[in-house]
Amino acid sequence: MKHATDYISRTNLYRRTVSLLVAVTAFVCAAMAQGDMLFSQYWAMPTLYNPAKTGETDFIRIRGGARLQWVGVTNAPKSFVATGDMPFKVAGKRIGAGVTISQESIGLFSNMLVNAQGSYKLKFLKGQLGIGLQAGYYNTRFKGSEVYIPGDDDFHQPTDPAIPTQDLSGNAFDVSFGVDYTHRLFHVGVAAMHVTSPKVSFSVEGSESTESQQYETELPRTLYFDAGGNIALQNTLFELQPSLLVATDFDAFSADVTMRATYNKFITFGVGYRWNDAVSVMVGAHYKNFFLGYAFDYPTSALSGASSGSHEIVAGYQLKLDLSGKNKNKHRSIRIM
Repeated sequence: MKHATDYISRTNLYRRTVSLLVAVTAFVCAAMAQGDMLFSQYWAMPTLYNPAKTGETDFIRIRGGARLQWVGVTNAPKSFVATGDMPFKVAGKRIGAGVTISQESIGLFSNMLVNAQGSYKLKFLKGQLGIGLQAGYYNTRFKGSEVYIPGDDDFHQPTDPAIPTQDLSGNAFDVSFGVDYTHRLFHVGVAAMHVTSPKVSFSVEGSESTESQQYETELPRTLYFDAGGNIALQNTLFELQPSLLVATDFDAFSADVTMRATYNKFITFGVGYRWNDAVSVMVGAHYKNFFLGYAFDYPTSALSGASSGSHEIVAGYQLKLDLSGKNKNKHRSIRIM
């Protein structure tokens, strides 16, 4: 029984320490870089990482996703996202328009980003080239009232001025842009997200005073590169869809490699690997205009000792549009077939 009590005490101390480290890391230098959420089924929500992908198909496309990361770890990230995009024509030119809404909680932080997107399409080398722009509103909150510093902590005092003890919030304007090329056999894209590197000055929630604006957080500039292909296996109903998503803010680096197979344009299943982070398995289904996908990630890092893994669900609906009568600009998205 004594061993069990000691284990529980150590576990509780570890959890309190993790919560404290989240707060200290965020504010000890008065600047904290928040990153974008990364979905294992990134291929199912392409406009989330590149505004040039809006209107790339002849569909009104709506997608929503939820991700519970590192189940078993207290205050682990929880992410929710919704995207919508569609094509239309202006003066005979193909245009794409879209919106994305994302919300993520990480420890004592809660971040929301709302974006309006637009893209211009033109024919290029037997494919379609897209150039996109995105403007957004970024809001972040910090629950300083929930910060807990143990009395026996040897490194920080309960009144440490580097750690706020009040709920803080702030917002900023954000801009991103990207380019994308889609061919019937492959696609490739590059996006520069958060090019303004918006900085948020925090203030006490419910107060108009500027005296408390001594803390800042930053949404770092992030460069994304994605690519993928569509390989039909002869004499079968199978298609292979390899894909890649690489992201860097020039301090941190992430790379996802995925191999999916689709049977009869109905069932999709695959495996993925995120560099130095996790392996994943995924399965999805298309039925008429509906899509539903699930992914499970198992950490390959030291987190495997504390977490049973991450769960992710993506659901969507699409409605066919005919822009030209003869559908001359018909393109199928090889990411979601």
